[in-house]
Amino acid sequence: METVVVIGAGLAGCECAWQLAKRGIPVELHEMKPQKSTPAHHSPDFAELVCSNSLRSDQIENAVGLLKEELRRLDSLILSCADAHRVEAGAALAVDRHAFAAAVTEKIKSHPLITVVEGEVTAIPEEGQVVIAAGPLASESLSADIQRFLGGESYLSFFDAAAPLISYESIDMEQAWFASRYDKGTADYINCALSQEEYMAFWEALGTAEEAPVHGFEDAGVFEGCMPVEVMARRGVDTLRYGPLKPKGLRDPRTGQTPYAVVQLRKDNADGTVYNLVGFQTHLKWGEQKRVFSMIPALRNAEFLRYGVMHRNTYLRSPGLLDRYYRVKKAPRVMFAGQITGVEGYVESTASGALCAIELAHRLLGQSPVDFPQETAIGSLALYVSNESVTDFQPMNVNFGIMPPWPERVKGGKREKNTLIANRALAALEGLEV
Repeated sequence: METVVVIGAGLAGCECAWQLAKRGIPVELHEMKPQKSTPAHHSPDFAELVCSNSLRSDQIENAVGLLKEELRRLDSLILSCADAHRVEAGAALAVDRHAFAAAVTEKIKSHPLITVVEGEVTAIPEEGQVVIAAGPLASESLSADIQRFLGGESYLSFFDAAAPLISYESIDMEQAWFASRYDKGTADYINCALSQEEYMAFWEALGTAEEAPVHGFEDAGVFEGCMPVEVMARRGVDTLRYGPLKPKGLRDPRTGQTPYAVVQLRKDNADGTVYNLVGFQTHLKWGEQKRVFSMIPALRNAEFLRYGVMHRNTYLRSPGLLDRYYRVKKAPRVMFAGQITGVEGYVESTASGALCAIELAHRLLGQSPVDFPQETAIGSLALYVSNESVTDFQPMNVNFGIMPPWPERVKGGKREKNTLIANRALAALEGLEV
């Protein structure tokens, strides 16, 4: 049986190696630690949790909770170790990060079909099956070779500024309307008006809100290159009204007048279930984002699918490059997994590694591919990452907005509706031969 080379022993790489090995596929797992580390890493163990010890909600009516349950049903190494080393955190799954990483490392190193090779991989192997799970901080040498291999402008490495995403159904459309400036073209934007009083309260809150700390490996000067909305607010009371909140060319159909300020929302996916706040790159703490941005009248009850982030990130321009199995379309022997593909988050990275391994194992064993449907959390992530209709591609956490909506109105509210979507996903997963 052909040995698969997996590059990177983070969560995606370890999950991928485990899922391959449990299906009888030998794996050569390459990890540059402890010989070389990124500025974000501090431990020699595999699957190191860098930013947080929380794997977020563990309830299936939350999309990431559903994703974790799907992984459990696939005998996930990462989830089994997380469950074994969880600490109390209410409805969330949080772990003792050191015990968790040590457990993953021990499981990987003790598996007879997994050979660990220490040292940096500087180039993609020229032959054989390869899974690249190098994370968002891949080494400079490997990053350069990935760029060479894929060509064009397919590989991105910069300080990422992403605006928050919200679900369409949580927008109060009685306080908003569809229109484009000067009614040109189609009504592509949702427009959220603010009165002078509402704008002044919003501006003051935004300018004094608490920012997230800048980590040592980030460049504090990034802010001049991609202006956070809170920095813009501190430059003057009307700066936002001449920038992302300018009302020019827009007329509120409720009043027939041009509003004092307007926040515009732009569709973020083809289905129109997810919208982003145009021009709202931000470095505020997540709780502050929810507090301040919910002051916009139409967004008082907004469901945030992803908060705005600003950090150094390295990921592929995956739509058009990768297929639904995370394979490179022009060279299917090479696959990518983890945050380098544009999935955001520990659990999402794990899921991409699992899907890669399951598909690759089936291929090597001469079996039919496993098409995880969009109704599953695992499948919806892979289909989002490979969806060529996605514009302005940005890293994405799992959320119900990228899954097919429930076809009927649910009387019990969002929690009941999400439970129905989750049960549908688990039933679809049970029908797969994985």
